[in-house]
Amino acid sequence: MTTEPARGRWSPGPVLGAVGAVVLSAVAFVVLDAIIAVAVTVVLLTVLGMALAARGWDEHSTFEEREQERALRRKEKWEQNAGARERDRRRWEAHQAQQAQQAGTEDSSR
Repeated sequence: MTTEPARGRWSPGPVLGAVGAVVLSAVAFVVLDAIIAVAVTVVLLTVLGMALAARGWDEHSTFEEREQERALRRKEKWEQNAGARERDRRRWEAHQAQQAQQAGTEDSSR
């Protein structure tokens, strides 16, 4: 999985973006009409939200890494259930032998 070193403090990007959005919104309310200023504020907050959501967009595992993890989990589960599969196989073979024996006795009784 792609990992990034843990940060001890907040990165300045989101903080600067939020401060910039607040300043630009305040300027918009002072300079522009209230309705247009609200529209500008909504756009700024939307862009800020999208930027915050996209910050860690590429910080995820690849398809191959996820498939490898799933394969390891399946293998562990398969190995854990080996005893149950062996019991089921023996029971099935015993059942098949019993069916064959019953079929053999039915043929000989005719």
